[in-house]
Amino acid sequence: MEQRELCGTKEAPLFSWPWENLGKFKYFLYAPLVAKVGYGYYKGESKDGDWCFHVLNLLCLRAFVHQLWSSYSCMYFLNRTRRIDQRGIEYSQIDSEWHWDNFFILQTAIASFVILSFPSLANIPIWDFRGFLCCFILHIVISEPLYYWFHRLLHTSDMFHKYHWLHHSSKVLHPFTAEHLTFLEHLLVCVVIGIPLLGTAAIGFGSRRLMYGYLLVFDFLRCLGYSNVEIFPSRMFDTIPFLKHLIRTPTYHSLHHSEMNSNFCLFMPFFDELWKTQNPKSWELQRAINSRKTSIPDFVFLAHVVDVVSSMHASFICRSFNSIPFSIKPYLLTLWPGSYLTMLMMWVKSKTFLFSFYHLRGKLCQTWVVPRYGFQYFLPFAKEGINKQIEDAILRADKLGVKVISLAALNKNEALNGGGVLFINKHPDLKVRVCHGNTLTAAVILDDIPKEVDEVFLTGATSKLGRAIALYLARRKVKVMMLTLSTERFTKIQKEAPPEFQMYLVQVTKYQAAKHCKTWILGKWATPQEQYSAPSGTHFHQFVVPPVLPFRRDCTYGNLAAMRLPDDVEGLGSCEYMLGRGIVHACHAGGLVHSLEGWKHHEVGAIDVDQIDVVWEAAVRHGLRPVA
Repeated sequence: MEQRELCGTKEAPLFSWPWENLGKFKYFLYAPLVAKVGYGYYKGESKDGDWCFHVLNLLCLRAFVHQLWSSYSCMYFLNRTRRIDQRGIEYSQIDSEWHWDNFFILQTAIASFVILSFPSLANIPIWDFRGFLCCFILHIVISEPLYYWFHRLLHTSDMFHKYHWLHHSSKVLHPFTAEHLTFLEHLLVCVVIGIPLLGTAAIGFGSRRLMYGYLLVFDFLRCLGYSNVEIFPSRMFDTIPFLKHLIRTPTYHSLHHSEMNSNFCLFMPFFDELWKTQNPKSWELQRAINSRKTSIPDFVFLAHVVDVVSSMHASFICRSFNSIPFSIKPYLLTLWPGSYLTMLMMWVKSKTFLFSFYHLRGKLCQTWVVPRYGFQYFLPFAKEGINKQIEDAILRADKLGVKVISLAALNKNEALNGGGVLFINKHPDLKVRVCHGNTLTAAVILDDIPKEVDEVFLTGATSKLGRAIALYLARRKVKVMMLTLSTERFTKIQKEAPPEFQMYLVQVTKYQAAKHCKTWILGKWATPQEQYSAPSGTHFHQFVVPPVLPFRRDCTYGNLAAMRLPDDVEGLGSCEYMLGRGIVHACHAGGLVHSLEGWKHHEVGAIDVDQIDVVWEAAVRHGLRPVA
């Protein structure tokens, strides 16, 4: 089936969910059950006899199973060699699958209706061994073949165009893709699930543990098949060939999504064999993935964790949250204790790990994370350990054959390692190019300054970026008031400027010196009092991390230097800290440009002012764009 056929209609009966327009308010549909459980708790009633409690408890457990599989699927540092489809999941797919949990509302409503219609179901025993055997038989004899033929029906031309195209519109499998179905399709799934459970109860062998066990195992196996990670070793099937008839591996189901004309079974490939729809490549591909080697990235962006709260902005914590810019959410407070403990454990023992990736023009670009938090970079006793982590990452990249590794934020701190100079001097024979990316950062900041500006106020003026910005603007005959108490450092920078431009660099020691200047470039944190030294209408450009808080309502504030990736980037589904979708920090973009250009030099230490325009023009030529 061709890709163009994946575009179907949304007008078919029972395609959309009845509560689709409610958005996040759909969760209020659980309110009656929650109220019933809360009232029972207030009255001191036993939870064992409260069917509402069991329905909600099972709902939470099933959601937890899905989240665990989602987390594992996104832990690229654990499963990168066993990923079936090497592409990344894009924003469009994440948005399409955003309401993957709609089926919980449907199944909760159906369960409530069935129990209210047959009150005896609320009083089934806790345990009955006979029920497990009966349920297993009903599943194999009825549910498995029924699902198979439902699935075959959905792949007929008319039904696929009306309904099933939505499910197959997800390019890369993920546990949430399993539930990315239309309302009608989930009604059919309810029939498949309901027959073994209600059939067993009707016979008289039903039990609560059976309800819990069957539904949790059903969800576990569904998520496993969509995980995009081959967890089964091929030698297992070589040793026990019979298992090939019983276990639908993730590879097995991936072939159904890539070719769509085979492998229709629910969990047991036996039914594909029975009706001649098994893909002959199923086990050959499974073996190939088991022997696959690690893909070598062309470019690596070496980041670090900002703080405990932002550490939860990860796809393996919450995929949807990671796909939007980071911001403080109330629910993050519930995860804070676990995140804090994780920080302590990472501090004791951990190493740099793969966090995210994307592809650009055939190049694999990865983000690795040094397991250290922002505040740790300012602890004197932590300096050596952090540099060891960065050094190990650089040497690992060199051994793998990575072309360029770019240091992010504090990983290139001047006081820490001289902007990367430490590693180049220590390892002069490195093949990987080490890049701090600050040349492009300076270019982005400078591009944002209007051409008609003839005077700026610069803080952090003697820093690596501050120096480059001051020297560049002086060449443009822009007066730069450099805030610094060190006359020695100011004079050193001033002497770097050509003699005819040195007059444009002026040392100031107080914020009040810029009380008439409306263009401020902040390279260090500015307190509210310091910001109020600026006149009304001032625009604050900044390269300080984290960005200053905007206290002045009568002024405007620029964002951190960043660039939008080219339109042909593939597999990008995560946001870089507080930046928007498809936007990366300028130092990230600078390393990427270094890789795309194939430059052979290291970009470490002081910024070469002569290269600012060169790097900027290269970035624009490759399709990177400044953020408006």
